[in-house]
Amino acid sequence: MKKSVFILLLIFFGLSVPGFGFSIASQPQKTDTVIIYLKDFGLHKTRERDCTEIIHNALKTADDTKPTVIVFNRGIWHFYPEQSIKRPYFESNTTDVNPRNCALLFENLKNLVIEGNGSTLIFHEQMQPFTFDNCQNIILRNISIDWNQPLIAQAQVLAVNEKSIRVNIDVKQFPFRIEEGKLFFGTTIDNLQPWKSTMEFDRDGRFVVPQTGDNGCLGKDWQKYLAENILPGIVEINFPFERKPALGNYLVMRFAERIHSGIFIQNSKNIIIQNVNLYHATGLGALAQFSENITFDGYRAIPNKTKNRYFGGGDDGIQISNCRGLVTIKNCEFAGLMDDPVNVHGTSVKVLEVSGKQLKCKFMHGQSIGLNWGHADDNIGFIENNSMQTLGTGEVASFKVLDNETFMLTLKSPVPAGFEAGDALENLTWIPDLKVTDNHFGSCRARGLLVSTPGKVVIENNVFESSGSAILICGDANYWYESGAVTDVLIQNNIFTELCNTSAYQFCEGIISVYPEIPEMNEKSGQFHRNIWITGNEFHPFDYPVLFAKSVNGISFSNNKLIKSSRFEPHHKRKYTFTFESCKNIGIENNTFDGGILGKNILLKHTPSSELKCSPEQNLVAKVE
Repeated sequence: MKKSVFILLLIFFGLSVPGFGFSIASQPQKTDTVIIYLKDFGLHKTRERDCTEIIHNALKTADDTKPTVIVFNRGIWHFYPEQSIKRPYFESNTTDVNPRNCALLFENLKNLVIEGNGSTLIFHEQMQPFTFDNCQNIILRNISIDWNQPLIAQAQVLAVNEKSIRVNIDVKQFPFRIEEGKLFFGTTIDNLQPWKSTMEFDRDGRFVVPQTGDNGCLGKDWQKYLAENILPGIVEINFPFERKPALGNYLVMRFAERIHSGIFIQNSKNIIIQNVNLYHATGLGALAQFSENITFDGYRAIPNKTKNRYFGGGDDGIQISNCRGLVTIKNCEFAGLMDDPVNVHGTSVKVLEVSGKQLKCKFMHGQSIGLNWGHADDNIGFIENNSMQTLGTGEVASFKVLDNETFMLTLKSPVPAGFEAGDALENLTWIPDLKVTDNHFGSCRARGLLVSTPGKVVIENNVFESSGSAILICGDANYWYESGAVTDVLIQNNIFTELCNTSAYQFCEGIISVYPEIPEMNEKSGQFHRNIWITGNEFHPFDYPVLFAKSVNGISFSNNKLIKSSRFEPHHKRKYTFTFESCKNIGIENNTFDGGILGKNILLKHTPSSELKCSPEQNLVAKVE
């Protein structure tokens, strides 16, 4: 046996992964692993030609009854949409454009390691690099994903005048045309897309410039600009912009639709993404839906600094939608993303009609349609959507798709009293436990970590530098329809730097923001979330709000260290260090406040003072509204 093959076998069988059913300790005699070297199929001869067919031919030789390792020979390999496999997929939080262009499609496979060997895969135009559909026990590792010409552009600011700005655009990476004074990006006339939105990144610090965010870095009416070519790649953008970017900074210019994920996982179990660099994606970085036991270890959705890029790998870095088991995110890095680094949630649906045990339901958000939402024996929750209170639970007898937006759900028993058309459902079977440890949440467009799951959640030993709230615990059945009231969340031993909450985004009411969307809430309202412990963390706030919590029964803020930063000017409309709205069982104790923390105060809204237990040595002033 070749030495390299022997090493691969040791690595493969030495892995201890739930559900794999083998390990070097339990089955040392196992020698039937199939090793598929892509070099043997001609990968080394492709240069910049399409490699798609080579991978597909190699997969045809795999014996799905035996563990398999697919080995890339190290290099730079290219993939184009023409030879991709076309599949209709309804992908959560993604625009419905079907079929999808699936470059590397893995269907109905088990016990497979994809060994990238340090290779870089270069994709072209709208494509989905990796798709895992109905797979089990899969490892994708040691690989980088990128585009030569990303579907995001950037420009460096060369000059700033009263009525114009001048920018430099790398035309090799970001080809563009100017038509009637407007910038269009794309490689051909057929795929040109207009410049739609902008983010400004600090040249040296590589962070989203404070007080820009969703308020915009160019001000209102910026779309009225007129552009003109000065020299190749040098563009004068004429308009008296209300807000002007800083000289030398980079404008990230978005133009493409969110259509494909970088890594898409559906109806799968025991999937590990390990030591993967995602430098770009034409939608979400990684999306897992209706899958079980997903691990991201050493996954990096970050800018490709070798190409001087300031934007990272996709919109959200990781989106976990309607999954179960354990989701583990460790040793990962996120930076320069167009949306949240990590978002874990379920999907609420609206009930249109109630007829006995039958419910006609509708997906309410355009980027959630078509999901295989219900399964026989799934446990569901009945939500009164105005108060967001759960009226009871039930079990699914059958699920029938009517069209992309609607489905018929048959229950095993009648709906609970008070539940009626217009209310909502959530699926309580597809909810994961979540462990987020030892990650770096760098500066991205919005929040850092979004959590909406009733499972056990541990957020530990991370560094947060998000430009919005570092952690957002949300949930709603009225707008985004992302479900999941939390019941057990531990946030400990994290560092929240002064970059947190430097810009305004939706729901960002504090460095940690607990903000379910509840239309009707007062002193008599029940609580949506439960049991949140925030302990042993280090905060560096430059502004007032540190913790905002709405509709929580049981929230503790203890043994934390708050150190005032003077790096940025305060801007947030909220002038309280702590705000609790319609909360019960609040505890604040044993925290230290250094450097003149702003406010050092508490606002209680629809919350009796008797619900607050704050030790006197904290020296916090409380106000009741």
